[in-house]
Amino acid sequence: MNTKFFLSAILLSCTGLAFGQGPAADYADDAFRFSDFSQSGTARFRGLGGNQTALGGDASNLSGNPAGLAFYNRSELSISPSFNLVNNKSTFLGSETTINGGKFNIGQLGLILAGSSNNTRRWRRTAFGVTYSQSTNFFDKIDARGVNRNPNSSIAQTYANAANAGNYSEADLNDDYDPTSNTVSFREAAAYRLYLINPTDLGANGSGPPYTRLDATTAKDQRATLSRSGTHSQWTISYAGNLDDKLYIGGSIALTRLRYSSEYIFLEAPINGRDLVNYSQINRFDVTGNGFNATLGLIYKLSNDLQVGATLTSPTFSSAHEAFSQTLTVNTTSTIQLNGPNQIDVVSPYDNFDYSLQTPLRASGGATYFLGKGKIGFITATAEYVGYGGMRVRTSYFNTTQDNSDFKNDVKQVVQTSYQNVVNLRAGAEIRAGLLRLRAGVAYLPSAYKLDLDRVARGDRDKLLLSAGLGVRNERFFADLSGSYLTYKTGFTPFQLPSSSDTPTVATNNSNTNLMLSFGVFF
Repeated sequence: MNTKFFLSAILLSCTGLAFGQGPAADYADDAFRFSDFSQSGTARFRGLGGNQTALGGDASNLSGNPAGLAFYNRSELSISPSFNLVNNKSTFLGSETTINGGKFNIGQLGLILAGSSNNTRRWRRTAFGVTYSQSTNFFDKIDARGVNRNPNSSIAQTYANAANAGNYSEADLNDDYDPTSNTVSFREAAAYRLYLINPTDLGANGSGPPYTRLDATTAKDQRATLSRSGTHSQWTISYAGNLDDKLYIGGSIALTRLRYSSEYIFLEAPINGRDLVNYSQINRFDVTGNGFNATLGLIYKLSNDLQVGATLTSPTFSSAHEAFSQTLTVNTTSTIQLNGPNQIDVVSPYDNFDYSLQTPLRASGGATYFLGKGKIGFITATAEYVGYGGMRVRTSYFNTTQDNSDFKNDVKQVVQTSYQNVVNLRAGAEIRAGLLRLRAGVAYLPSAYKLDLDRVARGDRDKLLLSAGLGVRNERFFADLSGSYLTYKTGFTPFQLPSSSDTPTVATNNSNTNLMLSFGVFF
């Protein structure tokens, strides 16, 4: 594959977003995936629905509203272990499959150093903090299975279509195979080697194309499984000050770390097939990256009962490296004898790719009203703007400036066509009873998609977050427990064929539960 072919594929892929994806759409989707933050922070703020804009005195302020640090009059050390549970139900070819799983991690770790109070000056108090926090945990599992009775709907048909479009001779497909490493450089060569496609004109030497597939008229048992893991995390340094116990101003700088891994397996088994027992394609994808962003925040007390807050967070600018690998495997009946291993790795020059990523600008505004002068509790709400239309992906990987510019512009076009800016809404409340704190929250996170993608309507992709929590605190320590339930719908295309009627899709009802325990000491 050369650069011109790669860029042409990107441009052509932009027309196929209704049911599948190509390179430009893939990178636009990656930018969105690595920018889609539903909830972060400590158990206290998670129990309030993720509200962080108009509240202070919590380690979450470092990654939320850094002005909240200036509420501290004691230093604090805290840690927040977390457990994520997924329970997803997928519909595929008229059948439903449910999968669940759990993952333990450290969601937050923080140190806040509070300065001494000075009531003789207008600048009353300052505070400094350092925290580790997770913006996103990518842990997820999807399992979908069904019987496909459409004779034209097969992943093997994608191999035949590609081989025919490339006008490859049998010599092209044969010569690409490296027996020493058991690899090929493009997928069609592996499919040919594994007898998943064959030339129609066998003749004396079997010249091909056109290529067809074995067991083409047989119904197929198809199964798609997808596993994701990794985190988008950050180390944040923040400083804040308090003016006249009325205006609180803070700023932070974050160093971000991206780790994302996925494994996608598609298995197809012809039912009562004459030649093939089953065959599969395995895609493994890993992304690592480092970046930075900055946040400016303020909180202002309009009265003893009411305070408002606002934050502005710059885009995160990251460098990223991705690694992709693919394996094709086949198990045959006794009618076929393979000439070599039944599993072949596909190794392409573009399996390792470096690029830079720009995530959206974020801004939020919120208010908190204290009940009984804060002795009973409070109600808080936040509106958060996320500029998904500003996502960008750039590279200097290609040999010419024009190719690199074409890549950037193609991805930008997909972003502007597919994604829109949104306003997330959050609300929460806390009731106090002595040392005990009871919390509840809700968040509505509208879909950033402009398009109905993979036969899932864009409105169905809205997210709803429900949360609750409780905590205790005194002069020496605190402990908070929260539970959050996030529900939304997604979809994906297992393989892409020219006709939408031949292209199946997986629709998933996603249910994610997060349990977090935060505890810390004051000193």
